[in-house]
Amino acid sequence: MKHIVFLLCICISSFSASSYEVISSSFKGHNTGIEKPITIVLPAHYNAKEKYNVIYVLHGFSGDHSDWTTLTNIAELADQYNVIVVNPDGNYGSWYLDSDINKQSQYETYIAKDVVNFIDSNYATRRAKQGRAITGLSMGGFGALHIAINHQDTFVAVSAMSAGVDVRPFAAEFDLAQVLGDYATHKQKWYDIAIINNLHQLAAGNTRWKKTADDLAIMLDIGVDDFFIEQNRALHKALLAMRIRHDYVERPGAHDWHYWQKVIPYQFLFLTSHMQPAGE
Repeated sequence: MKHIVFLLCICISSFSASSYEVISSSFKGHNTGIEKPITIVLPAHYNAKEKYNVIYVLHGFSGDHSDWTTLTNIAELADQYNVIVVNPDGNYGSWYLDSDINKQSQYETYIAKDVVNFIDSNYATRRAKQGRAITGLSMGGFGALHIAINHQDTFVAVSAMSAGVDVRPFAAEFDLAQVLGDYATHKQKWYDIAIINNLHQLAAGNTRWKKTADDLAIMLDIGVDDFFIEQNRALHKALLAMRIRHDYVERPGAHDWHYWQKVIPYQFLFLTSHMQPAGE
C-alpha cells in the first residue's frame, strides 16, 4: 500500500508541473472574411500584465490547426521558451497564398493580417516584429517563407521545415492548380511564387556585409530523404550566390511526423534567438 501511495504522489506532481494551456477557438477574419478554428498555447503562468513573444506555426497540406499540438510536444516548448504558440488553420490545400482564381482562398492575408491582429487584440503580446516569428512544415514551410518575405515588417524570423519552396516540379499534385491555376496556362504565377524567385526582397536586409542584425532571420531545415530536398538545395545555393545570410540544415530523415517532431525544438531555438528577450 505504501508503494501505491508513493507512485500516486509522483504522478500528481508530474501532471501539475506541466501547466501550459491549450485553447481551441474560432474567429472570422476582418480582412478576408475567412472563419476558421485556431489552436493557441499559452505558457505556464501566463500573465496578462506581461508581454509575450509569439511563434506562429503552420501545418502542412491536408492538415489542420490541431496537428502540431496532437502530433508533437510543441506545447511544452511554449513553457520552455515562455512564448505564445499559435497554430492557425490554413485550409486543406491553400498553400497560404492569396489566390487569383479562388477569391475565397486568401490565406496569405488571413495569416499575416487577420490572425496576427486577432492574437494581438486578445492576448498579451509584444506587438512589434521583434516579438513575432513564423515557421511551418511542407506546405506550411512554404507558407512561412512566403508570408515572412512579403511581410518583413511583421515577422523578425522565419524557419521552414521540409518546405515546398518551389512547387513547379509538382504541378499535378497537392491541389496546387486549385489555387494557382493549371501550370500550362498560369506559368508566370507559378514562377512568381517560387521562393527562389523572390530573393531580391531579402538581398539588402540580409547581406553578409551588413553589420547589424538581419531584417529577416532565415532557417531552412530538411531531411536528406525528403522529396523536396533538391528544391531546398537549389534555394540554399541561390542564397549563397546572392550573399544572403541564412541557416541551412540537412539531417537524416524523411517527409514525416517523426522528422518534424525531432526538429521542431531546433526551430524554436533559432527563432527565439532572434526575438526580443523577455522582459525588455
